[in-house]
Amino acid sequence: MSGYKLLFSKVKLCKWTRPLNAGVVRRGVATTPSSYSPRVCVVGSGPGGFYTAQHLVKARQDIEVDIYERLPVPFGLVRFGVAPDHPEVKNVINTFTQTANHARCRFYGNVNVGKDVSVEELRRAYHAVILSYGAEGNRSMGVPGEDLPGVYSAKDFVGWYNGLPRCRELSPDLSCETAVILGQGNVALDVARVLLSPLDILKKTDITQPTLEALAESQVRRVLIIGRRGPTQIACTIKELREMVNLPGTKPEMVAADFEGLSEALKDVPRPRKRLTELLLKTAVDVPGEKEQERRSKASRTWGFRFFRSPVEVLADTEGGRTAGIRLAVNRLEGSGDGARAVLTGEVEDVSCGLVISSIGYKSIPIDSSVPFDSHKAIVPNTMGRVQQTTGLYCSGWLKTGPTGVIATTMNNSFDTARSLVEDMDSGTLDVSAARPGSQSICALLEERGVKPVTFSDWEKINSVETRRGEAVGKPREKLLSVEEMLQVARA
Repeated sequence: MSGYKLLFSKVKLCKWTRPLNAGVVRRGVATTPSSYSPRVCVVGSGPGGFYTAQHLVKARQDIEVDIYERLPVPFGLVRFGVAPDHPEVKNVINTFTQTANHARCRFYGNVNVGKDVSVEELRRAYHAVILSYGAEGNRSMGVPGEDLPGVYSAKDFVGWYNGLPRCRELSPDLSCETAVILGQGNVALDVARVLLSPLDILKKTDITQPTLEALAESQVRRVLIIGRRGPTQIACTIKELREMVNLPGTKPEMVAADFEGLSEALKDVPRPRKRLTELLLKTAVDVPGEKEQERRSKASRTWGFRFFRSPVEVLADTEGGRTAGIRLAVNRLEGSGDGARAVLTGEVEDVSCGLVISSIGYKSIPIDSSVPFDSHKAIVPNTMGRVQQTTGLYCSGWLKTGPTGVIATTMNNSFDTARSLVEDMDSGTLDVSAARPGSQSICALLEERGVKPVTFSDWEKINSVETRRGEAVGKPREKLLSVEEMLQVARA
């Protein structure tokens, strides 16, 4: 029996699926398609997955899209990555909710692709499979001591304060005075802000209650944000830098030597970078006005950038049991602008600290042995989202490009992938003339394997409970922190 016939033989209707080749509702009118609808599945429900699905259901009136997600809750890094004090960034969830509620879109949470169901099984059930599961891995520093207690990846630290279930037991030790963050991108500044923000600010966000309790006891009063290159190569945006500059109860602590000759160099810098560097320069070396001087004099916490430094070793205390400092190599730059390279000078310096957070980037990991993967670039090799040498398999989001840019960047790259898929359907490169069972066959497989998907209406139960709990304590939501809790509410 062929693979497709086998899948059809297993098809049976269940409450999670739409009937095979069912009519869809368009502008409120039920229609019966004259030919089989193209069935597409998206793996991952973060920005990459939802933006891809959004474009597909708008681009053609016959495409049906199923979104599979490992966790019982949708939205990926919008829920688990965006800083708690950036609620405006999370407003994109409203758009994603509209897509999830579209007549030709379905959400299936609590389904671990690669474990509960294979990519090959998805490919047999759908005309096209789009992988958009993001970047779950951490880039290693590759230095001695990085496994010591007191060293964390920014990804795990962010997951901890944002309620990612696998990070709930992280319990970082915040009993030290100085924390060092390696990396100078937006995530690094998010972490610095959370460590130094007044609790009264954080209490009004969706940061988790265990995090608030830990921060209430925190002894961290100084955060150093380390970069291997110079001020004109800093990776954060001006918005994030401005938030650090204006953070209540804090003042900047910079090294003037890091900014020597910078005013002259600014003449040739592109405008967005120039504005960012001017703010950095003003913060670091200008004499503050009277009002700012008064604000800084009352500050009890400090933060600062350190440039031209690379980690060499995380230093242990005398007992060798936990982090006591970090050894940094001193660099010089060769070249200029974004292409400048950090070159070792041979000098090193030690910084005392009890907490090291590595924010040097996320990376994607392979999901299934059948999917091509470039382990050096940590992406699925692709051309405009088409997985190389694999018809019917596509990728979007960070799995396609690497972890770069903001949500709008991911939106554009996901739309590009969706356009590639529609082009392939329209040109006949991707054959969609024969029926595929879609979620009906996958539902049957999952049921056999004891896996019960979470629907979008199930998620809305979770959402309702979280928002009610939040309202009770003056927060937008109080997140459920374990998969077990989520499933219990979803199935109530």
